[in-house]
Amino acid sequence: MNANFFEQLQKLHLESGPLATAKRLVDEMRLQKRYPELFEALKMYHRVELGLPAVQTDPTGNGSNTNLLGDPVQDQLDKRLIESCKEVGAALLSQGALQEGWMYMRAVGDREAAAEALEGVDATQENLDMLLALLVQEGVDVQRGTRLSLSMRGTCNTITMMDSVIAMRGRADQQAAVGVLVEHVHQELLESVRADLQRRENWTADHPDARELSLEKLLASRPGLLKDGTYHLDTTHLASTIRFARILDDERSLRLALDIAQYGRQLHAQYQYPSDEPFADLYPMSIALFKALLGEQLEGAVRMFLQKAESLDPQEHGTVAIETYADLLTRIGRPAEAMQFLIKRMPRGMRPYGIAPSLIELAELSGEYQTMMNHARERLDDFGFAAALLQQSTAKCPVT
Repeated sequence: MNANFFEQLQKLHLESGPLATAKRLVDEMRLQKRYPELFEALKMYHRVELGLPAVQTDPTGNGSNTNLLGDPVQDQLDKRLIESCKEVGAALLSQGALQEGWMYMRAVGDREAAAEALEGVDATQENLDMLLALLVQEGVDVQRGTRLSLSMRGTCNTITMMDSVIAMRGRADQQAAVGVLVEHVHQELLESVRADLQRRENWTADHPDARELSLEKLLASRPGLLKDGTYHLDTTHLASTIRFARILDDERSLRLALDIAQYGRQLHAQYQYPSDEPFADLYPMSIALFKALLGEQLEGAVRMFLQKAESLDPQEHGTVAIETYADLLTRIGRPAEAMQFLIKRMPRGMRPYGIAPSLIELAELSGEYQTMMNHARERLDDFGFAAALLQQSTAKCPVT
């Protein structure tokens, strides 16, 4: 710090007052990139700006000075401090001070701003753990976090992360992460299959299959390729990817997942790993689901999942089949049917897995609030009845 700065501050304070002095301190801290001090300077500036003492003190030690601000003044101060946190946090993140920057940004709750600040931070082995913690665990940018994990830690570790961390995120974050995984696995598998065929068949660079993007088409003309136990990618990775992919909705990702599943269905029996119902036959049932979500062979899939939902004993298999069927109905635009089925089939007292939308969500999607109220009345569910009654009258109200 230049010794003249002290004289400059004192002179400015005498000539222009405390607000200009605080502003000068803010500018100096910002120029020097002393970000923790910048935050404290901004706090002083905003307090002076609102007619408050520059520093909040409590000389008695009993908290008597901490709650004396009126609500309007406190609200204005809080808003200014949040903006200060955002500036300082973003600056620290962009410099690679991840832990320190997030300490400020967490209070802001603006994940888009945090993601933007992290765009210029290159991942290294030294900062990868913290970067993934912010991108994935904190939900700053789950899609980028998944890509980083795949490129720097590999598919196996990323699948573990998907099971342990991303499974706890909301549906949109899960879909973003799974979309990245599906694209990555499909590309790896496609490249491996094409390389294998090139070796077997002595392709030249201009062979038409060298540019084929469909695994199904590559295998269709070579029906025996996988029958001897040949595989082109870790088969447990394929099974896990297909399991995750059930949550997808966008057409491109669903098509890639379907292509992987078509490959998986042709693997030798030893690689046809059993899964939980209603996906005990992992690849055939997954293919049926993906096609239905793409609008293909829809009624056949509906019948298959209905049969599973009606025949599997919830006491033995849980309610996954029931919820999966209701979820499928909802995703193909039949929420009223989904609600009726859940009301009819969900055993009383069994906690759902959260696969299907809740009854209140289905009531909002279908407009069938009365159906939910009738069900709640029959079960003496006062809370559910009130929720449907209130949601019916308030769901379309503008948020204030």
